[in-house]
Amino acid sequence: MSSRLAERWLSEDKVDSRDPETRGQIESLLAANDKDTLEKLLRNRIEFGTAGLRARMEAGYSRLNRLTVITASQGLAAYVAKAVDGAQQRGVVVGHDHRHNSAAFARLTARAFLDRGFHVYLYPGLGLTPEVPFAVKRLGAACGVMITASHNPKDDNGYKVYWENGAQICPPVDEAIAQSIGENQQMEPQSWDEDGVEADPNVEDVTLRMMDAYFEAAAGGLAADREANSRTELRYVYTPMHGVGAPFAARMLAAFGLPPFVPVPDQMSPDPDFPSVAFPNPEEKGALDMAKAVADAQGVGLVLANDPDADRFAAAEKQPDGSWLAFTGDQLGTIFAAAVLAMARSAGIPDERVAMVNSTVSSRMLSVMAQTEGFRYTDTLTGFKYMANELLILQRQGLFVGFGYEEAIGYMIHDHVLDKDGVTALAVFVQLAAQLHAQGKSVAEYLEDQYARYGYFVSANSYFVCPDPVKTAHIFSRIRYGPSEEQTSADVQRFEFVRSEYGDTLRYPRTIGGFPVSYIRDLTTGFEMRDVDKVPAETPQKVTLDECRPTFPVSGSSHMVTFETRNGGRLTMRTSGTEPKLKYYLEVRNQDNDRAAAARDLEAMVNAVACELVQATENGL
Repeated sequence: MSSRLAERWLSEDKVDSRDPETRGQIESLLAANDKDTLEKLLRNRIEFGTAGLRARMEAGYSRLNRLTVITASQGLAAYVAKAVDGAQQRGVVVGHDHRHNSAAFARLTARAFLDRGFHVYLYPGLGLTPEVPFAVKRLGAACGVMITASHNPKDDNGYKVYWENGAQICPPVDEAIAQSIGENQQMEPQSWDEDGVEADPNVEDVTLRMMDAYFEAAAGGLAADREANSRTELRYVYTPMHGVGAPFAARMLAAFGLPPFVPVPDQMSPDPDFPSVAFPNPEEKGALDMAKAVADAQGVGLVLANDPDADRFAAAEKQPDGSWLAFTGDQLGTIFAAAVLAMARSAGIPDERVAMVNSTVSSRMLSVMAQTEGFRYTDTLTGFKYMANELLILQRQGLFVGFGYEEAIGYMIHDHVLDKDGVTALAVFVQLAAQLHAQGKSVAEYLEDQYARYGYFVSANSYFVCPDPVKTAHIFSRIRYGPSEEQTSADVQRFEFVRSEYGDTLRYPRTIGGFPVSYIRDLTTGFEMRDVDKVPAETPQKVTLDECRPTFPVSGSSHMVTFETRNGGRLTMRTSGTEPKLKYYLEVRNQDNDRAAAARDLEAMVNAVACELVQATENGL
């Protein structure tokens, strides 16, 4: 069976003269009769999800390569032509980062759209991810494609799709595109010709025009006082993590009137092999060590970073005791939210007209800020595809789109880019740090001011690697339904919610780490209920669908469950859409700013996740 799949691949992979690696890989596996590897590479098609495609670059229908990029582009072009009025004339925006094969994948994407009669707005050189959604919105294009795998390992690449509104695609558009791609995967690629794309009369290089507009839009809307910015004595180190960010960061800082950064010499040039970091993600432990070393050597107290495609932003600040405080994604979200609210007030925008969002796995501190200050707040499912589209809805209601963020160091500041934008975030952060520096304050002290006003929030986000989907399903089944008869380990007390419409009984834990559970939301089974700790423990509770229907969409294809506890705790557990990980996001709020109490509660709940819920030791995780 695998040999027939291999023969089919070899009949379709026609790039032997240009890229012999993918064809040669399948030929070698076929000659070695390596059926297992052939099955992994060829049996299943790469799935369209998380706003596009992302996979390891190698041969096979389940991987990212020239063949799968062409067939995906053919399917996407077919759907856009059908779904968007005047799509061919409105055109498609195509950009790419510096990863291996990114430029080739971008040209092949452009070729597939040209074959469909589309006008193509192309960024032929290395670019940052925000340039594509910016251009889609500014040009009124029908869609956009950015070739990038963000901060994934060097062997990965991705294909990120933006819809006509400039936001990442979300349901039901993503599902319709996936169906169209599936239909086109049964057809052989129409064109392998990537040469001459840039010279095609229907291709327009928009780099200069769009990048000028991008910097002007950001600085025009967010630069508070260029003259004051230029006078700052603040010094800061910057690293693009071997990515594309350096020239864009330099120009954005100049547009704000801010002084240039101190570079990290060994990490400034784009390098798809990311030689100086184990993992090209500024969130990872040790990723900022080289930047901190440069800062220490030059007496600089602030380190800033973008991820390789420059859509994320990270920061660390040296403390009075000489240690470095690496701000978490949620802490940076709080800092940005406070700064954006202050800017909106300076611009005369009433608090009630300001809108901010974050993902449901991000800190609730933004919600508390909204309740205290009076601006509009909502949370969404995980991902900027949901947040950006929610902000567009709020904008149509006459609200000012202020800010959106996710805990994974992604920040959208201003609506010129309807996605996370690490370069704009960098400039806004440096501007704030400069203002604080002039007042004799640090960014950490500014964060402390927010804790004093809204309460102390402490979080612990982590994951368990679980490559076995069956085991993952068992873990979540035990969380929802309790232990099976075969499981003899000790268990916590549980609720019993009987759903006659489904014919099941949900037995969620009544406590986590000894703290009473007060709220449950399960977006896999379709259950949401508040004040559950007030439900009598003695007898099973019958519930109807209307009583426990979640406000968020429900999907049985993935796991996601959230608990809140009476001590101010909130825990969300979910499976990753791109990695074999069981992720958890845990936060504890102490209204009285009692750090020690919050830390104790957090530790108890972290231990409960591992021991009570996941049973990490028993499951070998």
